[in-house]
Order: sequence, then structure tokens, then C-alpha cells
Amino acid sequence: MATIRKHVTRDIATLEASAPCREAARLMADRKIGSVAVQVDGHILGLCTERDLVVTVLARGGDGSQPVKQAMRTLPRVEPSASETDCAELMKRHSSRHLLVEEMGEVIGVVSMRDLIQVMLDEKQYVIEQLHEYIGRG
Repeated sequence: MATIRKHVTRDIATLEASAPCREAARLMADRKIGSVAVQVDGHILGLCTERDLVVTVLARGGDGSQPVKQAMRTLPRVEPSASETDCAELMKRHSSRHLLVEEMGEVIGVVSMRDLIQVMLDEKQYVIEQLHEYIGRG
């Protein structure tokens, strides 16, 4: 079974927990990304996604001035050696499209549902190639 190791996004955008939500939205727009890690003193607490901003800020009439910590979600953490199946199950159980990836107690990146789909497609492509090679010999 494949692991998520090579599909972890390691270059994650971060903001301090006290930064306003509007700054998170601006950062996501500027970098064309869908989430920002929220940190305090260099330690990542969770993730704030576009959807989190819509649901917790805009839908409630907020103006984006509240701290991004109020919009963020605390996510489950996985090791880079986790399987795509384990990650998909965690995402399902926690109604999340992202997981924080942690190694030796430190967050090293994020894995998204899109990343998991890529892992599954890569694995299936490998099987197809192996079958073609096997059939071609016969």
C-alpha cells in the first residue's frame, strides 16, 4: 500500500493566530492556495481554509477583522508513512479535506484530498503498467 510521503505539501503558508481573517484571505488569493496554517510562536495549531472563512466569517456577517484562530480548524495529524486509506478514513471521520503531516512531533506539511486522489491514481497506474508488461510477455 502506498504512503503519502511524496505527496506532502511542505511549503505551507502560515500566519500568526492573531492575524485578521482578511489577511488569511489575501494570502490565499495572492498565492492561489486554499488554506493557511495558523501558528503561535512557530508551532502550527491548525489550518484555516477558504471554506472555513466563508462559514465562520462571511456567513455570520463578519468583516474579516477577527483573528484567524477563530476561523481555523484543529486537524488530525498523520505521519508521512501513513497510507492513503488511513488518511482518507481520517478525513471522512473528521469531515475535513486536509490533514497536517507531522514528523518527530513537528508539522512538516499538509496533505489534501486532492493529494490522496493522486496517490491512488499513481498506485493504479503502476498496477496497469505491471499488467501490460505481464500480458506482453505472454
